[in-house]
Amino acid sequence: MLSAFAEDGGTPTKGAVISNVQGNTQGLKPNQLRRIEKLYSRRIPPQQVVTPEFARQLAELSSETRRQIGALIDRKGYVEYVVVGDARRIEWPDLKRTRVGTERFRGLRAVHTHLRGEELTQDDLNDLALLRLDLMVAVDVDERTGLPGRVRGAHLLPTTPEQVDERAKLEADYTFFEAPAASQLDVDFLELINSLEEEMARNRRAVRRAAARDRAILVGVTTGPLSEAEESMAELRELAASAGIVVLNEIIQRRAGVDPRTVLGRGKLDELLVRALRLGADLIVFDRELSPAQVRSISEATDLKVIDRAQLILDIFAQRAQTREGKIQVELAQLRYMLPRLIAGHDSAFSRLAGGIGGRGPGETKLEIEQQRLRRQQRRKGRTRRGLPVMSIVGYTNAGKSTLLNALTASEVLAEQRMFATLDPTSRRLRLPREQEVIVNDTVGFIRDLPPDLIAAFRATLEEIDDSDLLIHLVDASNPRWRQQLDSVERILSELGHTGVPRLVVFNKADLLPPEDLESILRQACQVGARECLAVSALDPGSLRPLLERAGAILARNLTLEERPARAPAGATATATRRGAGGAGEPEAETDDERAEEAVAR
Repeated sequence: MLSAFAEDGGTPTKGAVISNVQGNTQGLKPNQLRRIEKLYSRRIPPQQVVTPEFARQLAELSSETRRQIGALIDRKGYVEYVVVGDARRIEWPDLKRTRVGTERFRGLRAVHTHLRGEELTQDDLNDLALLRLDLMVAVDVDERTGLPGRVRGAHLLPTTPEQVDERAKLEADYTFFEAPAASQLDVDFLELINSLEEEMARNRRAVRRAAARDRAILVGVTTGPLSEAEESMAELRELAASAGIVVLNEIIQRRAGVDPRTVLGRGKLDELLVRALRLGADLIVFDRELSPAQVRSISEATDLKVIDRAQLILDIFAQRAQTREGKIQVELAQLRYMLPRLIAGHDSAFSRLAGGIGGRGPGETKLEIEQQRLRRQQRRKGRTRRGLPVMSIVGYTNAGKSTLLNALTASEVLAEQRMFATLDPTSRRLRLPREQEVIVNDTVGFIRDLPPDLIAAFRATLEEIDDSDLLIHLVDASNPRWRQQLDSVERILSELGHTGVPRLVVFNKADLLPPEDLESILRQACQVGARECLAVSALDPGSLRPLLERAGAILARNLTLEERPARAPAGATATATRRGAGGAGEPEAETDDERAEEAVAR
């Protein structure tokens, strides 16, 4: 049992009465405080919600003090907390610090008074859900006699994701009951609560059998058109699936402005937390980047993990990174993200992330990052010396870049129907129809609103594009958002400084569209920006020959061996300086490294 002082929380003055009564006790007479404290000695039969005697005591004390008075009662009928509110509402103790099993309620029911004869308020329902109480019960107090009147109660209704989708109103989350008086309340409390927890456990087990993974609710907040928010939410859903998350539900709120503390409005946040409780979610994913203060504010209201879009992308990258350099770059991006969000000495929201979505790391250190980068630079320099043109496949994630690389080069690079299936760049040789050999790079996929830290961390990975003589910008023609994805990729390429590299826009998955729709897409894409466009299907080798011929023509026109300018990769000057200072033996060692890497590539 927690003990508390007066509402102001200060040290009691001489003669003050120390009491176990919680809440708004300031101004109460010592006699009133002692009578309220005697409620702790009462016991309710376990099967009953509230007895007429207990309801009468609450009503009389509430009428005398003109304040709401309530009690939290356990399942054995003992009073655990007695709380005093004001005339309109009551503030229950913060019980969220005590963890509760996901298949159980807290084991406490709240019984309190209403002085105005009102129904259960929204605050009552929010407290019921957020504190995970067994029941919320209100006893009306007759204004004239001070005796108890009508009794109203509610409990949470266990549900499944499918049932939540069918219900539009928050009130559907609760079941209500009432009676003219406490003596006429025909509810077997223990039977009711046991049946509710059994149903809750069945729902949880069904979700876990479907997929033993993190279960999340996706949240979007927009100040613009709702259609844009829905498109962004669809992309977040794909990202969640790629990360191995089970999406239980989605919420989109359109507001005049984003709340600086909680992003959502307070009422919508309460609705979100109620829904998370009922569905058994253990993760909330926001479709925007959250500030450290926003994460802390939201986490104070719930014990669920809270992550944002950027952290979800970082988690996917952590799962996909295969090479040492890729793992190092993921770790750097994660550290940049986490640094401003960590507070020494505080139990912040990020302490809940360990071992799950948003908290996993690639497990590598950054000790070898310079060695990895030098190896990549040497490999690119070797290609330049041999005069091999470089063709890089870029595009939005899940556009089919790896599938196209496999089709062109008869390779077996991992290709899956999910975002960021491949993270590390892959290079293969390809012979064009004009008997010209080129190097083909498959790069990491882009995505709109890519976190700045991620772009900075993966700049080295994207350095493969720096030495490209031609960019194959692959676009998923079957995606309704192809125009937005095309613009996002071009914007990121511009930010990376690759506007001067010749570019060929290739619409993939042409086999999934009727010919007239495909022609319309090509016409729209070519009209904007004077782009050179064509359509292929990476699954149909016969459709790839026009792509190869056009790529060969562009390379032959712009990159003949005599006209091709010598490229100096980033850091080449420093490498040359070190080579000159290191003695006559180092150039030979560098040649051996290049030969070894070329042998591995073959």
